[in-house]
Amino acid sequence: MERVAKKTRTPPPPRRVQAPKTRTATPARRDAETRNRTILYAAGASGLLGLAIVLIVIAFAGGGKANVKGVAAAAKAAGGTFQTFPAQPRTPHYTTLPPKNPLKYNSFPPTSGRHYFQWVIWGYYTQPVNLYQEVHNLEHGGVIIQWGSKVPASDVEKIHQFWREDPNAMLAAPLPKLGNKIALTAWTHLAEFTRFDEAAFKKFRDVLRYHAPESPILPKSALNPGQ
Repeated sequence: MERVAKKTRTPPPPRRVQAPKTRTATPARRDAETRNRTILYAAGASGLLGLAIVLIVIAFAGGGKANVKGVAAAAKAAGGTFQTFPAQPRTPHYTTLPPKNPLKYNSFPPTSGRHYFQWVIWGYYTQPVNLYQEVHNLEHGGVIIQWGSKVPASDVEKIHQFWREDPNAMLAAPLPKLGNKIALTAWTHLAEFTRFDEAAFKKFRDVLRYHAPESPILPKSALNPGQ
């Protein structure tokens, strides 16, 4: 796995606060100040309400709807398949691995549904990762590439190089049960191939990355390798 070291910054010293000066207010001044405070409170409440509405819209929008027609066409041209599955309930999060009474996912590899509260650290892996964790990566707009035990080493190396070129919000790991197939997953979407195809993989990544229920919550810098 390749990781990026985090940089630490020393916080600036706190500013010295000057004590306010006391002054005697006239009745007229007190009335004016009361009106001003009322206006400011009303404006602040309106701003908070507007912010709440924006956050709700973002949460239910799922990071925007992607145009998948081009992805399906690229997969077909490369001899692969492309499917979109109904989104399964995302919560509550699992707190143990393996989880108790786990959800039966509607695809393999999974493309949505309940998951472990901590995602897989973004990166390239040479050993399988936990499926209940990786769904959390999808929820944040990630794209996952996984390959079966019968995929040629030459294709695995091409996958590695493809990941290295643009690793943000990308997770790559083996999944032996896929056999001779390579699977690409994004939230509710799955493409499968029997060989690496750069054009099809790039189309899947560029269209479907960052399109998930919690895509807007974290900045892209939080989806780098090692995060």
